[in-house]
Amino acid sequence: MVAAIICTAVTLATSAVASAQEKPRRPNVVIILGDDMGFSDMGMFGSEIKTPNLDALAKDGVRFTSFYTHASCSPTRSMLLSGVDTHINGIGNMDEWTAPNQKGVPGYEGFLNDRVVTLPQLLKDSGYHTYMVGKWHMGKAPDQIPAARGFERDFSLLDGAGSYWNMDNMAATSPRLVFTEDGRYLTRLPKGYYATKTYTDKLISFIDANRGDGKPFFAYVAHQAPHDPYHLPRAWRDRHVGEYDKGWDVVRQERLKRQIELGIVPPGTTLAERMWMVPNPIVLAPASRALLGRKMELYAGMMENMDFHVGRLVAHLKEIGEYENTIFIVFGDNGAEGADLFQMIAGTPGTLNFLFAASKWSKTDPKSWGEPGSYPVYGPGWAQVSMTPFSQYKGMTTEGGIRNALVVSGPVVRRPSGSINNGLMHVADIMPTLLEVAGVTYPKTHKDRELPPLIGKSWTRVLAGGADSPRTDQDYMAWEIFGNRALRQGDWKLRWQWRPWGKGDWELFNLAADPAERKDVAADNAEKLTALLARWEEYATANNVIIPSRSVFESSEDTMPPRFPDDSGFPPLIYMRQFVPPPALIKR
Repeated sequence: MVAAIICTAVTLATSAVASAQEKPRRPNVVIILGDDMGFSDMGMFGSEIKTPNLDALAKDGVRFTSFYTHASCSPTRSMLLSGVDTHINGIGNMDEWTAPNQKGVPGYEGFLNDRVVTLPQLLKDSGYHTYMVGKWHMGKAPDQIPAARGFERDFSLLDGAGSYWNMDNMAATSPRLVFTEDGRYLTRLPKGYYATKTYTDKLISFIDANRGDGKPFFAYVAHQAPHDPYHLPRAWRDRHVGEYDKGWDVVRQERLKRQIELGIVPPGTTLAERMWMVPNPIVLAPASRALLGRKMELYAGMMENMDFHVGRLVAHLKEIGEYENTIFIVFGDNGAEGADLFQMIAGTPGTLNFLFAASKWSKTDPKSWGEPGSYPVYGPGWAQVSMTPFSQYKGMTTEGGIRNALVVSGPVVRRPSGSINNGLMHVADIMPTLLEVAGVTYPKTHKDRELPPLIGKSWTRVLAGGADSPRTDQDYMAWEIFGNRALRQGDWKLRWQWRPWGKGDWELFNLAADPAERKDVAADNAEKLTALLARWEEYATANNVIIPSRSVFESSEDTMPPRFPDDSGFPPLIYMRQFVPPPALIKR
């Protein structure tokens, strides 16, 4: 009898072990977020910039050409980690630009609020290790930092931007950047600190510390690069010397040609209108073109340096046998940055911030660009290059502000390697997708609070090849930031932007026919305009959208040159070439 019991127990134990061994291990997840990285900045999306490691992920996985983020950084990050609209999750406006009529209103706290539960919280509760390195930008108080929102290990910059070399911030009233490591605030940075390298070093150490325990990991790699200032090691500054002296128009045209050849955009795609305040490089003196080109050289170096460190991470995962079981999700957090953030903060002579800028950020000689104390930015002309072929850039609800390149690779992808998908995707889709992959159900409540519903749609069927898009033509996506707003349903896009960026009124575009948003067709499509305005009101009501009473763009029309259409070669006077008479009629 005893022997029979023992035999039965051994059989059951053996069966349980076998069952556990047969159960597939859940995949690791690595999200690589490029800060202000443009749609066309990766090689596999048309760039001349050398990004072999990001390109390799694209070749192993799928490229998505109709992926939407938000128009600025913290709103995108808040939807990535909560799966909930910005006006609900606390980033209804960026903390730095909260309008008077938004102050104190739920959903406009300026940090990721406690009405939402985060993706790392749910994954951690389900047995995942959760790691974060890089830029947070969603709160600095102890209950708002990464360690309080589900990250088991972190090395995080809490501010939105600053030096890559040290703790220098940009404003006199907030002169030091704030960092945390594993939930503790730092007073100094590691020896030899350089943001992109150190973030990668830290993540590799986090992964290695728990290697072999059988648990999968979720890693959020929120790179500061290629956000300005363009700080980078000297060896990375001169990899494109002279390459951009030809100017932004030529580089944009070259990128568009490669995009068509790669299949990123269809044949016949045209470039968006060049920004009205950006000159045709033909009219610039060679020295001016070279100086402006130098800024793009540094930006390209930032991209290539980030790619190098992505390669270090990938190589390490291959070395420890984790690469094949890791999902990679790569994208930029918004459109490329065309504004001069430093100039906005420094202000005018006689102000405290101007004095601070002159002392802390005094290296303005082009030979010093890239060093600590320098603050090079590349401006609107090159930002439009980064967003080829789309209109405008970060902060706008044009395609150039909210549309981004997306790469997904790893064990959940069953589509052909290196393939391209045009389905409509949204950053809020990432949370339901990864919860489904991990076998985790989104709860109705968390810590006795009722949770808002997720707004995204899972990509699992699309990634597996069972569908081309997670959305039907009846589904819509909507945005609002700084008063700029937009809504997309199917091929149609509704848009309102401050003048002169837009008309200060609703415009309508058919993106299938006009992805560059050159022609407002509202007057010819009154019925469609009315239908989409009804969807906008539905969205605004459901999400408590409060149009700001003050905006960063409110004085644009007064301070910028008048906006005129961009017609190539107009006015002929400044593009006029020297007349050359027929040789036979020249008097010798």
